[in-house]
Amino acid sequence: MKLRLSDLWRWDGTITRGPYAVIGLLGFALKHNLDRFVAMLVFHRPWGLFNYWIPPTRALRITSLPRADQTFLATMLATALPFIWVGVVLTLRRLRDAGLPPGLVVVFFLPVVNLVFFALLSVMPTRLPKGFEELESGGRMRAFLDRAIPESELASAALAVLLTVTFGVAATILSTAGLSRYGWSLFVALPFVLGLGSVLIYGYHRPRGYTSCLAVAAISILLLGFGLLAVAIEGAICLAMAAPLALVIASIGASIGYVIQRRPQTMHPAPSMMLVLLLSVPGLMGVEHAAPPEPPVFAVRSSIEIAAPPEEVWRQVVSFAEIPPPEDPLFRLGIAYPTRATIEGRGVGAVRHCVFSTGAFVEPIEVWDEPHLLRFSVAANPPPMQEWTPYKEIHPPHLHGFLVSRQGQFLLTPLAGNRTRLEGTTWYQHHLWPADYWQLWSDTVIHHIHLRVLRHIKRQAERSRAEQQAHSAFDSVLQPALRATNAQP
Repeated sequence: MKLRLSDLWRWDGTITRGPYAVIGLLGFALKHNLDRFVAMLVFHRPWGLFNYWIPPTRALRITSLPRADQTFLATMLATALPFIWVGVVLTLRRLRDAGLPPGLVVVFFLPVVNLVFFALLSVMPTRLPKGFEELESGGRMRAFLDRAIPESELASAALAVLLTVTFGVAATILSTAGLSRYGWSLFVALPFVLGLGSVLIYGYHRPRGYTSCLAVAAISILLLGFGLLAVAIEGAICLAMAAPLALVIASIGASIGYVIQRRPQTMHPAPSMMLVLLLSVPGLMGVEHAAPPEPPVFAVRSSIEIAAPPEEVWRQVVSFAEIPPPEDPLFRLGIAYPTRATIEGRGVGAVRHCVFSTGAFVEPIEVWDEPHLLRFSVAANPPPMQEWTPYKEIHPPHLHGFLVSRQGQFLLTPLAGNRTRLEGTTWYQHHLWPADYWQLWSDTVIHHIHLRVLRHIKRQAERSRAEQQAHSAFDSVLQPALRATNAQP
């Protein structure tokens, strides 16, 4: 096929897999180097491969970003628009050439999934006219798959689940234990490949129904979770947190697989498609390990009103006694919770220890503005949870250094009537991706931790305030009586 420059802009017609793959790879290389030039030389900011998957979530809140960040994102978007158009029109034409619905072009915009999809389109052959499918049916590997994959619906489903779960366990071990990565490739690429791959195996010999395709993909994900729990790779809590994301992504993969397996002629050569799926996940894991994305810093703020003056609240903020055992279901599930706080010294340079059920946060004081602001950095973090597991204990890497508190503070604002508004803030990072998905969980956990501490401080401060008022009332009655007694002859 002879390509002209105008072919890069036209959405009509078709494009075969070879030119599509070459143009896609060259276009990505050109765009990445252009973006690096703009980011580093114009805005003096670093730029890596995974930055393409981070900005879209931040762009949704562009109006709340600083002006410099707004300018940077707007510039990067402007330079990306021509490449986006070329990518979309070429993907449309490639889908048309492969005999797939043009609506699948939306996958072009799904982070990480679009890379696997691009690889598939780069090996998927042109859809042959009806009656010519047999021209591409040869090959030893094709013959092997014909014999190895059962024709019955139940047997092919069982084999699909077995193979994808086995691959999923191996890929998870590679990412977590081998590369110490809990990234896009593990939580997005792997579920997508498992959903797509399970349906391609399930529908290898004949098209299957959409509901049954989704069921096979979901069973693969659920059994993968049980498998990881059984071999002590992960605990039940983190698997439960990852399950919603994994099931959604696997459903997307299963939907694409359903469309593909309804057109058997697009399966040829099936071995190349299977090989692409097998290599895409470890390949992405290797890239993510070599060029890890920089985790964003998140902030969680929680507040409470206390019927006590700031001076009394401050005493409870600096250090507090043992908190009663938690009743919050979240902590009873195994999430680490605060138990007490102590302090060594006074003023800037003092060291506060906030003791949790799994260890202590070491918090050097940076700002001591009594009784208004206490700010501290975090020099040491304990594990964030005690995993539920059938074994005595496990030590998944994400419990050590993947959720890190960077800084915290207590802000005391005086209110009318000798009341105080107490606000606690934690700045933290986590190395789990997609960052915004895991932020939903981590923000919730940290907010519950805040509330446990704030409510305890409220109880202690209000109790101390009540005791002081009782003593004052007692003294106001006793002192006149004593004076009257002493005045009698």
